[in-house]
Amino acid sequence: MRKRSPAVRAGKRAAPQNTPAGQAKKKAELRLGGAESARPSSYHFFNEPAEVSLFRSRLLRWYDQSKRDLPWRTVAMTETDANIRTYAVWVSEVMLQQTQVATVIDYYNKWMKRWPTVQELAAASVEDVNEMWAGLGYYSRGRRLHQGAQKVMSELAGEMPRTTQGLLKWLPGVGRYTAGAVGSIALGLVTGAVDGNVTRVLCRLRAIGADCTSSLVTDLLWEICNLIVDPERPGQFNQALMELGALVCRPKSPLCARCPVQTHCHAYRKVILIQETDAKSPLSNPDSVQSPCVPDIEDCSAGDSSCKLCLSEGWARDLGVQNYPRKPVRKAPRVERMVTCVLRCRMTEDEDEPQYLLIQRPSTGLLAGMWELPSILLEEDIPGKKHRALLSAEVQRIVGTSPDEDSFQYLGEVVHIFSHIHQTYVVYSASVGGSTERDREPQSRWVSASALQEAAVSTGVKKIMKLYYESTSKLQGTENKKQKRSAEARRSQRTKRTRNREDRAPCRGLKQSSLSQFFTSSKPAST
Repeated sequence: MRKRSPAVRAGKRAAPQNTPAGQAKKKAELRLGGAESARPSSYHFFNEPAEVSLFRSRLLRWYDQSKRDLPWRTVAMTETDANIRTYAVWVSEVMLQQTQVATVIDYYNKWMKRWPTVQELAAASVEDVNEMWAGLGYYSRGRRLHQGAQKVMSELAGEMPRTTQGLLKWLPGVGRYTAGAVGSIALGLVTGAVDGNVTRVLCRLRAIGADCTSSLVTDLLWEICNLIVDPERPGQFNQALMELGALVCRPKSPLCARCPVQTHCHAYRKVILIQETDAKSPLSNPDSVQSPCVPDIEDCSAGDSSCKLCLSEGWARDLGVQNYPRKPVRKAPRVERMVTCVLRCRMTEDEDEPQYLLIQRPSTGLLAGMWELPSILLEEDIPGKKHRALLSAEVQRIVGTSPDEDSFQYLGEVVHIFSHIHQTYVVYSASVGGSTERDREPQSRWVSASALQEAAVSTGVKKIMKLYYESTSKLQGTENKKQKRSAEARRSQRTKRTRNREDRAPCRGLKQSSLSQFFTSSKPAST
């Protein structure tokens, strides 16, 4: 017998029409002139109740046998406290935004160990949250979790929202998908949850070839998902669709042969039809974009000229099911260059471990509240010879003294890609003496190497420090080799001098005779 989650056992389910997806359906119908015009062709929907029922059973059977063992799924299935369950699923869904599951697992476990309840997260400091989130990327997510926890405590008496509308209203950064996922998985609400994986799966299942980011397609995908979600197991059904997209219906190299709902997939059917037609037509051109024997819109009664959901471009043979979904060309990221300094200082002469300077970023914008190394944005193509002057002035402003000129060392460049910025860091290292004004800049601090690794710094800073340590190690290795060669040369000189003295040792104590003494001593005795 299938095990149901506490949320489903509690029987708390919302009617589909009252969910955000249901409301989106009504808006789409109004925008397009009614329910009939909202459906360009029945080919792109699930129309038969029998097919929907079969689809649900096949997908959930596969999920029960093949799903990954993930910590947040365990909490959703075993935790009886709805408040903890909702909090735990909320944390996981926020962490999983734009981040791979393998990366999230360790962060999630550490987070839940430190802040197992919304009350404990609300009591944490922003600095602690930033440090815990460091390296996970998209840092505003961690701050929004913290803000949401504080809002739950201050305005909801510590009780997590129990409806999708409440999740949308009270939790910062929660949108339609997150509300649907948390509501269905943690609370058993009958609502869909359309993320990137689900978008890809549904577009292939129903051969939706229009721009999947458009409001038309987005709203209709929510309508489909809301229609087919299993009312008895809504959370597990939504997770099954996501799991199918992650493990089988992948963006590239999809595993169609392993798909449990292959017979429901219009994209797969079209691939098979084209292959069969090509096999019967030896004269067909395999390099052509479209098959001459198969309609561009297979079984779509509207035809490609009027259907707003069909492929607007030709079918690419080499892509197969990957013809779906279609996305607009992504805007190229902005290119930026920054000159950065790893500034070290020994506060006392007896201090073995150097300290490194960190600067806190503003509380809003990119990497808000995070710590970084002294850096300057290069707004124009400034020659490298001016980089040191720029960094010297910046360090002077922050700590009240300039770096030692001889200590400047160019280390190289580090590239880090944000979602919308292609960032290149031009990296230098330098040193200052121990007489810095430590409190001159309130948003700065000196930290040890170990403390820096634990601080709320971005992945870009960690890349820079890795370059610094590698460069320092190479320089130290070069210096050690020079010292070794110098020591060997000194030993060789000492050995040579010792041997020369030893070679002269047998002659010591002997006096040189004069020439007359030599002949006298050499004359034979008379007889």
